[in-house]
Amino acid sequence: MGIAKYMRATFQQEYKERSPLLRERLAKWRKEGSVVRIEGPTNLVRARELGYKAKQGVIVARVKVRKGLRKRQKPMGGRKPSKSARFFAYRKSYQSVAEERANRKFSNAEVLNSYYVGEDGSYIFYEVILLDRSSPSIQNDKDIKI
Repeated sequence: MGIAKYMRATFQQEYKERSPLLRERLAKWRKEGSVVRIEGPTNLVRARELGYKAKQGVIVARVKVRKGLRKRQKPMGGRKPSKSARFFAYRKSYQSVAEERANRKFSNAEVLNSYYVGEDGSYIFYEVILLDRSSPSIQNDKDIKI
Protein backbone atom coordinates (compact mmCIF):
# COMPACT_ATOMS: atom_id res chain seq x y z
CA MET A 1 0.00 0.00 0.00
CA GLY A 2 1.28 3.40 -0.95
CA ILE A 3 1.09 6.64 0.96
CA ALA A 4 -1.68 7.96 -1.32
CA LYS A 5 -4.15 5.44 0.08
CA TYR A 6 -3.48 6.60 3.64
CA MET A 7 -3.70 10.27 2.67
CA ARG A 8 -7.07 9.68 0.96
CA ALA A 9 -8.37 7.83 4.03
CA THR A 10 -7.24 10.67 6.31
CA PHE A 11 -9.09 13.27 4.24
CA GLN A 12 -12.26 11.19 4.16
CA GLN A 13 -12.10 10.69 7.92
CA GLU A 14 -11.63 14.44 8.50
CA TYR A 15 -14.74 15.21 6.44
CA LYS A 16 -16.88 12.56 8.12
CA GLU A 17 -15.90 13.54 11.67
CA ARG A 18 -15.80 17.32 11.02
CA SER A 19 -12.40 17.37 12.71
CA PRO A 20 -11.20 20.52 14.49
CA LEU A 21 -8.50 20.94 11.83
CA LEU A 22 -11.12 21.04 9.06
CA ARG A 23 -13.34 23.48 10.99
CA GLU A 24 -10.35 25.72 11.63
CA ARG A 25 -9.47 25.67 7.92
CA LEU A 26 -13.02 26.52 6.88
CA ALA A 27 -13.16 29.45 9.32
CA LYS A 28 -9.90 30.81 7.86
CA TRP A 29 -11.04 30.30 4.26
CA ARG A 30 -14.35 32.08 4.96
CA LYS A 31 -12.45 35.28 5.83
CA GLU A 32 -10.35 35.18 2.64
CA GLY A 33 -11.37 36.49 -0.77
CA SER A 34 -13.57 34.58 -3.17
CA VAL A 35 -10.66 33.49 -5.42
CA VAL A 36 -7.30 32.95 -3.72
CA ARG A 37 -4.12 31.57 -5.26
CA ILE A 38 -2.52 28.94 -3.02
CA GLU A 39 0.96 27.39 -2.95
CA GLY A 40 -0.16 23.80 -3.41
CA PRO A 41 -3.30 21.71 -3.27
CA THR A 42 -4.96 20.91 0.05
CA ASN A 43 -5.89 17.40 -1.07
CA LEU A 44 -2.77 16.35 -2.95
CA VAL A 45 -4.03 12.87 -3.85
CA ARG A 46 -7.19 14.18 -5.54
CA ALA A 47 -5.28 16.93 -7.32
CA ARG A 48 -2.79 14.43 -8.76
CA GLU A 49 -5.65 12.22 -9.96
CA LEU A 50 -7.00 15.20 -11.90
CA GLY A 51 -3.69 16.12 -13.55
CA TYR A 52 -1.85 18.38 -11.08
CA LYS A 53 1.93 18.47 -11.34
CA ALA A 54 4.26 20.44 -9.08
CA LYS A 55 5.92 22.42 -11.86
CA GLN A 56 6.17 25.93 -13.17
CA GLY A 57 3.05 27.10 -14.98
CA VAL A 58 0.59 25.10 -12.86
CA ILE A 59 -1.60 27.32 -10.66
CA VAL A 60 -3.92 26.18 -7.88
CA ALA A 61 -6.68 28.53 -6.72
CA ARG A 62 -9.23 28.09 -3.95
CA VAL A 63 -12.67 29.46 -4.85
CA LYS A 64 -15.61 29.99 -2.54
CA VAL A 65 -19.14 29.99 -3.93
CA ARG A 66 -22.12 31.17 -1.92
CA LYS A 67 -24.73 28.49 -1.37
CA GLY A 68 -28.40 29.04 -1.99
CA LEU A 69 -30.35 31.13 -4.45
CA ARG A 70 -28.97 33.86 -6.70
CA LYS A 71 -30.51 37.30 -6.28
CA ARG A 72 -31.57 39.08 -9.47
CA GLN A 73 -32.02 42.83 -9.83
CA LYS A 74 -35.42 44.32 -9.24
CA PRO A 75 -37.47 44.61 -12.46
CA MET A 76 -37.71 48.18 -13.74
CA GLY A 77 -40.55 50.10 -15.34
CA GLY A 78 -43.89 49.20 -13.84
CA ARG A 79 -45.69 46.08 -12.76
CA LYS A 80 -44.62 42.94 -14.60
CA PRO A 81 -45.84 39.92 -12.66
CA SER A 82 -44.08 37.47 -14.95
CA LYS A 83 -40.72 39.09 -14.16
CA SER A 84 -41.25 39.89 -10.50
CA ALA A 85 -39.31 36.92 -9.13
CA ARG A 86 -36.08 38.05 -7.52
CA PHE A 87 -34.37 34.84 -6.41
CA PHE A 88 -33.34 32.11 -8.82
CA ALA A 89 -31.51 28.84 -8.49
CA TYR A 90 -28.23 28.50 -10.37
CA ARG A 91 -28.64 26.65 -13.66
CA LYS A 92 -25.00 25.57 -13.43
CA SER A 93 -23.32 23.47 -10.81
CA TYR A 94 -21.39 25.24 -8.07
CA GLN A 95 -18.24 23.59 -9.39
CA SER A 96 -18.62 25.08 -12.88
CA VAL A 97 -19.33 28.50 -11.32
CA ALA A 98 -16.09 28.15 -9.32
CA GLU A 99 -14.12 27.21 -12.45
CA GLU A 100 -15.47 30.23 -14.34
CA ARG A 101 -14.58 32.60 -11.50
CA ALA A 102 -11.04 31.27 -11.30
CA ASN A 103 -10.67 31.56 -15.08
CA ARG A 104 -11.90 35.15 -14.96
CA LYS A 105 -9.32 36.03 -12.28
CA PHE A 106 -6.41 34.23 -14.02
CA SER A 107 -7.22 35.17 -17.61
CA ASN A 108 -3.88 33.98 -19.01
CA ALA A 109 -4.50 30.47 -17.68
CA GLU A 110 -6.75 27.63 -18.78
CA VAL A 111 -8.80 25.50 -16.38
CA LEU A 112 -7.57 21.91 -16.24
CA ASN A 113 -9.87 20.56 -13.54
CA SER A 114 -11.33 21.23 -10.10
CA TYR A 115 -12.39 19.35 -6.99
CA TYR A 116 -14.39 19.87 -3.80
CA VAL A 117 -12.48 20.70 -0.59
CA GLY A 118 -15.20 21.55 1.92
CA GLU A 119 -18.28 23.52 2.83
CA ASP A 120 -19.82 25.35 5.75
CA GLY A 121 -23.25 26.89 6.26
CA SER A 122 -22.79 29.69 3.72
CA TYR A 123 -20.12 28.65 1.24
CA ILE A 124 -18.83 25.70 -0.77
CA PHE A 125 -15.07 25.61 -1.43
CA TYR A 126 -13.40 24.21 -4.54
CA GLU A 127 -9.79 24.09 -5.63
CA VAL A 128 -9.25 24.76 -9.32
CA ILE A 129 -6.14 23.61 -11.19
CA LEU A 130 -5.13 26.04 -13.95
CA LEU A 131 -2.38 25.87 -16.58
CA ASP A 132 -0.44 28.90 -17.79
CA ARG A 133 -0.50 28.57 -21.59
CA SER A 134 2.59 30.72 -22.15
CA SER A 135 4.84 28.80 -19.75
CA PRO A 136 7.56 26.81 -21.60
CA SER A 137 7.34 23.92 -19.12
CA ILE A 138 3.64 23.51 -19.96
CA GLN A 139 4.15 23.88 -23.73
CA ASN A 140 6.91 21.23 -23.76
CA ASP A 141 5.01 18.70 -21.63
CA LYS A 142 3.60 15.93 -23.84
CA ASP A 143 1.18 14.66 -21.15
CA ILE A 144 -0.68 17.96 -20.98
CA LYS A 145 -2.82 18.84 -23.98
CA ILE A 146 -4.02 22.43 -24.14
